[in-house]
Amino acid sequence: MPPFLQLMLDSLWPLLRAGIVFTIPLAILSFAIGITLGFLTAVVRLFAPGPIAAVARFYVWFIRGTPLLVQLFVIFYGLPSVGILIDAFPAALIGFSLSVGAYTSEIIRAALSSIPKGQWEAAYAIGMTRGQAMRRTIVPQAVRVAVPPLSNSFISLVKDTSLAAAITVPELFQQAQRIVAVTYEPLILYIEAALLYLVFSSVLSAVQARLERRFASYGGFLENRA
Repeated sequence: MPPFLQLMLDSLWPLLRAGIVFTIPLAILSFAIGITLGFLTAVVRLFAPGPIAAVARFYVWFIRGTPLLVQLFVIFYGLPSVGILIDAFPAALIGFSLSVGAYTSEIIRAALSSIPKGQWEAAYAIGMTRGQAMRRTIVPQAVRVAVPPLSNSFISLVKDTSLAAAITVPELFQQAQRIVAVTYEPLILYIEAALLYLVFSSVLSAVQARLERRFASYGGFLENRA
């Protein structure tokens, strides 16, 4: 077996284990927290009084306008200077969650705004409150609109977790860096890491396609009933 293939084979499990133990959990947790934060931010921007909505707008403006890597450095390396010490994984989780929240809030806000006003009026006409109308009528329709861009955001997040290596989270990319420091074979190891990210992204893209077909069928069912 050629030496480079042997090296890739020997390093496959350490890289894959780092991806399974750190990269995927970090992405899933960050997305779950971030999408919750994004939904709340979108609702606040659409329905809250002016001053509260302004706070939400500032949060989105600030997070979207500054690099994610800088945000991670501020949380992990900067906050200790004012007495706030956060371990690497929680720091990455906070940084990625804030980033996901800002970006998905715009997706969710656009999806909610895309629902015709008549849907709200119909819900009110049958005695629903605003909360009931949102939960039973608006959100189910908005989900179908939001699934494709939210899925793309999650796939991007999985790749962006490589930035966590910069704050010492032992995820897939940092594991590749550690092996490179021993083997002095950066080209082979970084290509292998890239291929693993490609595998993860391809699996997620297949799941996304399936979700889109399912929600498209659900939308057609609703239209036929109407």
